[in-house]
Amino acid sequence: MSSPVRPVDLNYGLDDVPRPLASLGLGVQHVLTMFGATVAVPLILGPAMDMPPDDLAILVSSVMICSGIATFIQVRFGTRLPIIQGVSFAFLGPFFAIIAATAAQGGDVTMQYIAGAIIAGAVLEIVLGYTGLFGKLRRYITPVVIGPVIALIGLALFESGAPMAGGNWWFGALTIVAALGFVLIVAPRSRFFSLFPILLAVLVAYVVAWFCSAVGILSEDNPAYISFDAVGDAPWIRNLVIEDGGIFLPWGWPQFTAGFILATLAGYLASMIESYGDYHVISRSVGRGDPSEKQISRGIGAEGAGCLVTGFFGGFASTSYTENVGLVAMTKVASRRVVYIAAGLLILLGLIAKVGAVVATIPGPIVGGLYCTLFGLIASIGISNLMRADMHSQRNLLIVGFILFMGLSVPAYFENVTIEISWAEWLGDAITTVGSTGMAVAAILGLILDNLVPGTPEERGLTHLDETRGPVGEVEVHDGDDEQS
Repeated sequence: MSSPVRPVDLNYGLDDVPRPLASLGLGVQHVLTMFGATVAVPLILGPAMDMPPDDLAILVSSVMICSGIATFIQVRFGTRLPIIQGVSFAFLGPFFAIIAATAAQGGDVTMQYIAGAIIAGAVLEIVLGYTGLFGKLRRYITPVVIGPVIALIGLALFESGAPMAGGNWWFGALTIVAALGFVLIVAPRSRFFSLFPILLAVLVAYVVAWFCSAVGILSEDNPAYISFDAVGDAPWIRNLVIEDGGIFLPWGWPQFTAGFILATLAGYLASMIESYGDYHVISRSVGRGDPSEKQISRGIGAEGAGCLVTGFFGGFASTSYTENVGLVAMTKVASRRVVYIAAGLLILLGLIAKVGAVVATIPGPIVGGLYCTLFGLIASIGISNLMRADMHSQRNLLIVGFILFMGLSVPAYFENVTIEISWAEWLGDAITTVGSTGMAVAAILGLILDNLVPGTPEERGLTHLDETRGPVGEVEVHDGDDEQS
């Protein structure tokens, strides 16, 4: 049952237009809120592909441009709500599987396969959204399934955190301590620090590493050493040509492989569920009650359209950003104009090549420290989804435990095994890639078991279908506001 439309005391409503300077400042705030998570993904995947600094700078720039375009599509043609789109961590597992399978071919070729998987999945998301099929399929995707799938985004990367941070433990540990300190101690006492804890943690570690590099404490061969040579060599404006590092097809034409596409669909599944919850939070936060089924369908379809654009512009698949949804609820600024400005700023930052070049100088040990904090948090968010189901049930305990274990164990098996089918080579490749992706394994097994093994709606968490998820929901406390108004 949907919640009624209730008046909310907003500083700026959906159609309000703040003064130019206020609009710009509020737009910058949105960009800063999502910036840390957005650039974290290319900083994680780029080194895994052994990208040189100039290619990593292009990747960072492409991600920002794609986030801006996807945001504009969502606000203009999707839900019409103030939602920021950014790179989704849900796709890390599938993308790492693609990287492992194509490592010998180089980063450009790997990105071509990633682009192909993004485009194919985006077409499916568009179909599921605009046909309304997603709303009908939603009842089959319960917290018993989605919780372990999200948890595996973080857990599947446990082998990467400490080894990368260990390149220089002083700076890996500094990043971890700063992040935990800002999140757990400082943020509860300061709204500013609550908005940018990860970004500020990286900034602290980066400034210290830069100082140590500048005064000679760190040698040039130290993993934490910062050099601005690539920044000086980078042009001010991105290459506007097609291919060859340009804005459109910077890595070359997309390549399509069935196995990579199937593995990436697990990321789309988690992404759509995340967006479904965000649409409810943001709609209630701006006083519109629960979003209609048609509005949700438009949102999912527009998200797919944004991912489709991303595939051709060299970035990574996007989703709605929960932290920015929380920002709207916190500031009570729902103006679409502000979000349009944020989208424009993201595109502008992406066009300035030196911005991407500066981000690309963040050392590996600092990125490793991010691994240790962010991926643990993502795993716990997945586990928190299980609270919506009855975890005292023997049925659920067995299903969740089994798919979590298999999501970690099956990819370990496929590290040294390749399925070969002489009469259908593509099928063998597909099975190998899907089996190498923990999220895909968990999603397939979870969907089968949860929908075949009998269980009550309460047991499976279906009674929470219309409720929102995560800590952002706690921000949405309009009862007191309504009483005052």
